[in-house]
Amino acid sequence: MNIADSQTVTAILRHAGYTTTDNAAEADVILLNTCAIREHAEERVLGRLSDLARLKRLHPEQKLGLLGCMAQHNRAALMKKAPWLDLVAGPDSYRRLPELLASASFDPAVDVRLDRTESYADISPAYENSVRAYVTAMRGCDKFCAFCVVPYVRGRERSVPAGDLLREVHQLAACGVKEIVLLGQTVNAYRYEQVGFGELLRKVAAVDGIERIRFTSPHPSDMTSDVVEAMADEPKVQPYVHLPVQSGSDRILAAMGRGYTTDEYLRLVERLRSAIPNLALSTDIIVGFHSEDERDFAATRLLMRTVGYDSAFMFKYSVRQHTTAFKLGDTVSDMEKSRRLTEVIAIQEAISLERNRALVGREFPVLVEGPARRGQGMLVGKTPQFKTALFPAAPSIRQGDTVRARVDSCTAHSLVCSIAVTNLSERQPPQTLP
Repeated sequence: MNIADSQTVTAILRHAGYTTTDNAAEADVILLNTCAIREHAEERVLGRLSDLARLKRLHPEQKLGLLGCMAQHNRAALMKKAPWLDLVAGPDSYRRLPELLASASFDPAVDVRLDRTESYADISPAYENSVRAYVTAMRGCDKFCAFCVVPYVRGRERSVPAGDLLREVHQLAACGVKEIVLLGQTVNAYRYEQVGFGELLRKVAAVDGIERIRFTSPHPSDMTSDVVEAMADEPKVQPYVHLPVQSGSDRILAAMGRGYTTDEYLRLVERLRSAIPNLALSTDIIVGFHSEDERDFAATRLLMRTVGYDSAFMFKYSVRQHTTAFKLGDTVSDMEKSRRLTEVIAIQEAISLERNRALVGREFPVLVEGPARRGQGMLVGKTPQFKTALFPAAPSIRQGDTVRARVDSCTAHSLVCSIAVTNLSERQPPQTLP
């Protein structure tokens, strides 16, 4: 989501006459786009701001700005810790960035007002040339989970008009983008006029040139039958769902305000797997939420083993100011949270490895993304199930091709493959992205 927002910011500033540079020392403006979900993110941002402050001392004319959720969430404390900031803007203020930069002088320019109507629907983000593009379908959240700061820093739910979203998808398809990822804090709650999320998936699938469609992150309570049916019916919608569960304990789920029980969640998993062959599932898990005891933690471990996730994002609970759980405090020590986190990571690593080993010998269509970050002479891409596939480079294989890869071996995090068939997809020369 921060990638998508940063591309919107880039488009706004380019329209105002700015150009981008890879050299920070050459920049007139440096903007740091931030997330406020976890405390660790704030620590990293403060460290990065300190680095940029040293650069600013060498180039006093530079303007340094903080954008995004952290600017919205904790602006007073951050400005006190980083007094060299020239600009602070929340997620609904990006349209005013040229004006804010022009007005920033001795006192920083600040705009952190939330706007229930702002969706940036009329702005075409400045996409990088890539096979995958992130398209914001909706902004904000109405769920108000007890642990989550998102509704307070990104505002209430509002959906991008379907016509504007489809215009963006058509532009991307014309530029050679093969995979669309629809974004939203609770993306499957999307609704604009009479168009719900299931119908939106079908509309995006009808766009010529787009080969794959994904979305993140859905909420279990909004995974309605029309969404499941669209996933099952539309071949372009990939067989992968990130389905956050957060806890395996009904008591903790109720305290979190998640709106479902473990039994309801497991029935949803069964329905998804029954409707969508070869489905891969990932999830989010929080350990150490307020009052979580050993029975609650045991229930989470049991649920992980029962579902058998392909992968998971696992976190220690972090108390966030402004959330409904903030006043409850923190009842689980950091040492105990760390122990529990280590245990669930070990469980998931074993499950991920087991599930990947079951794929050895099978073949999958892989969308080629480019050179692998590790492994000289290797390319990387994604299977329909969003598993990372590594395979040898060849002159006949280019970014954006779809190849058929045979899984030869694996780790818990990737599939090591050989190429069975090249050029499954028809090549189209990409145009320059707007």
